[in-house]
Amino acid sequence: MRMMKMTSSEDRDVVVVGAGPVGLAAAMALRKAGVNAVCVGPAPNPDAPDRRTTALLEGSVRFLSENVGLWSELKPFAEPLRGLRLIDRTGRLFRAPDMAFQAAEIGRQAFGYNIANADLIRILLEGLGAGFRPTSGVTALRTRQHTQQILTAEGEAFSAKLVVGADGRKSFCRESAGIGVRAWSYDQTAIVCNFRHSRPHGGACTEFHYASGPFTVVPLGDGASSLVWVVRRDEASALSQMDDAEFAEALTTRLDGLLGEVVEVGPRGAFPLSGLIAAKLTGTRLALIGEAAHVMPPIGAQGLNLGFRDVADLVGCLAQADDPGAPEVLAAYERKRRGDVWARTLAADLLNRTLVSNLSLFQILRGAGLTALSVAGPLRRAAMRQGMSTAGL
Repeated sequence: MRMMKMTSSEDRDVVVVGAGPVGLAAAMALRKAGVNAVCVGPAPNPDAPDRRTTALLEGSVRFLSENVGLWSELKPFAEPLRGLRLIDRTGRLFRAPDMAFQAAEIGRQAFGYNIANADLIRILLEGLGAGFRPTSGVTALRTRQHTQQILTAEGEAFSAKLVVGADGRKSFCRESAGIGVRAWSYDQTAIVCNFRHSRPHGGACTEFHYASGPFTVVPLGDGASSLVWVVRRDEASALSQMDDAEFAEALTTRLDGLLGEVVEVGPRGAFPLSGLIAAKLTGTRLALIGEAAHVMPPIGAQGLNLGFRDVADLVGCLAQADDPGAPEVLAAYERKRRGDVWARTLAADLLNRTLVSNLSLFQILRGAGLTALSVAGPLRRAAMRQGMSTAGL
């Protein structure tokens, strides 16, 4: 590791490394809980904005309201998700039944809200103010007995009792701590964009299950929806090369008349799918959250919501601690998060693999499980509540 020359170092209880939604929310939640925290990471690039959206489930909405304190600022930019439809278009012999869920079935007005990542990041940055220090990257971490020392590419130095690694799937913090990962990839790519359509979405999120992967449309405001279209990599290349008119036609066909005609398509992005679980969620004076700890396919809106659960549990563990980086504090965080992280990540992996697999056994099991959800009222309602839950709140 490169030696650091620190002529002056700013002391903090916690330094959060990474300026995505999870890292920014972690710094906000920690500061709101009375912890002296700062977030360091790259500022948003106006020439390459994040065009994705996030479906915030009920627990994450509560977290952003109670722990972060910014839901009133975020809500005007978010569209309520009042219903969920699952439609099997695999064309296989053992098909799952088409299903529709309504938030009203479990006494809720909405399962959650869909918001553009750019709006989420912007409002979190505004809330943090001077608590955010832009940097092109952290170049070194150096562990001392009672602190971690951090150096940024611009030469800014920090000394912290705890570093929170929120720096993504290629986490510098995780690698610096020598924490290994179980990682895998899929022969799939997610095509994402926003689009306008002629028929109202009615507040319903729809997930079509095709043999190549899920095809999900999620409501946005102003007569628009967001798209996550998972396809094989060769098909993704062909879709990416289409002009807007060709892509709109392909999208209209894939929607099978659900939203009428696609009348406008926004800029598209393509993201190869992969999965990852860190061998540990903690190191010496280090805690991992978000995609530094876990990565999963875009199924069931679990990714960012799982990251917010990391933050909620971490804040709970630190709230009464004199030393936020003490071994017993980090051990408590590891215990609280390990089961949820493994269960949700592997469940998303299994759902994706059974969807794209041609094995009859997988198709039968998947169809049987979804059939049980469709006909068993208590199981159906329990599944909806579990999908919306956020541990630690």
